Amino acid sequence: MKDYIIFNNEKLFDYVQKKSLKTPSYIYDTQLLEDTFNRAKQALNKSFKDAEIHYAIKANHNPRIIDFVKKHDMGIDCVSGGEIKRALECGVDPSRIVFAGVGKADWEINLAIDSDVFIFNCESIEEIEVVNEIARNKSKQVNICLRINPNINAQTHRYISTGEFDDKFGIAFVDIFKWLEKDSANLKNINLVGLHYHVGSQILNHQVFQSLAIMTNKHVKQLHEKGVDIKHINFGGGLGVDYDSPKKNAIADFESFFESFANFFEYCNDVKLHFELGRSLVGQSGILLSQVLFNKTTQETNFLIVDAGMTELIRPALYQAQHKIVGLVDDIIDRQHYHVVGPICESSDVFAKHYLLPKLKRGDLIVIYSAGAYGKVLASEYNLRPEVKEYFI
Repeated sequence: MKDYIIFNNEKLFDYVQKKSLKTPSYIYDTQLLEDTFNRAKQALNKSFKDAEIHYAIKANHNPRIIDFVKKHDMGIDCVSGGEIKRALECGVDPSRIVFAGVGKADWEINLAIDSDVFIFNCESIEEIEVVNEIARNKSKQVNICLRINPNINAQTHRYISTGEFDDKFGIAFVDIFKWLEKDSANLKNINLVGLHYHVGSQILNHQVFQSLAIMTNKHVKQLHEKGVDIKHINFGGGLGVDYDSPKKNAIADFESFFESFANFFEYCNDVKLHFELGRSLVGQSGILLSQVLFNKTTQETNFLIVDAGMTELIRPALYQAQHKIVGLVDDIIDRQHYHVVGPICESSDVFAKHYLLPKLKRGDLIVIYSAGAYGKVLASEYNLRPEVKEYFI
């Protein structure tokens, strides 16, 4: 196991002191990023002869992260015009950009068409019609995939489940069949070239991916029987990371993820496969560094009040997410249970409750792990908080 600096308390503390890093701040381990991207690409190439990873830029849109994407010959999955702009500004080839998202505004559709992005993942029949109309006005042809809602339980937090019928994402397969029979022939400026799926995020049970592969077999077969030539299958992403043991499992299990599709999807040699990985590529490489402001003891609770809050990392407040927390102190024997809380004027501004840590005092540093994905990108200026800094080491 490599000695990554973010998991070595002594080296990390020395680095923070040497560089006089301010808190709160995000710190990213470039060696862990490099190793993670390498492992993902190796696992992909081991399982498939024609497949591509599109990094889900919503997980972390820092330009330094996008440099890793380009270095490792990956595409980009965008869900907004802003993300398309960021990818293009960072030098990503538009032919490697996939444009997804349930609600694409007209200006975003125009931007994507004008930029010649690779493909649109369309999420409703009306969206298909609008994309066709805008493309017709530009005398252009646009490739589309249809995002199918497969009604699969992703066995994840309700807020990040995206593949069940009461989720807002995708189109039921039966509705796609109706559209193919009735209206699709009238849309001359779109090319239906594939199917897109994404059933959820932070998925650790790989049977979910196997179930998706098996269902996709049925969809491709039925479409082939109808004369629809499917050239691309985008299985989305969703691979989770270990928030409980980030040091032990610093790199996600890409091998099992890709094997779930290689072993259960019957058309691997007939279509090009696409995967949208985000959290699993960057999540474990980032930490949130924070400083203790105050200890506060009430009749029932020891509060550890730190200078990071839900404005810097909202996942615990939003998803009840649990991140591993450590104190960067020498004495780790004398310990105490704390409610670790931030300074924001919300009762939900809590990182952990009854959390066992070394006894900490004002000025001590803590580290919140697994913060490389959906951390800085979800930060806000609530309470007029300053923008949180980011450092790469």
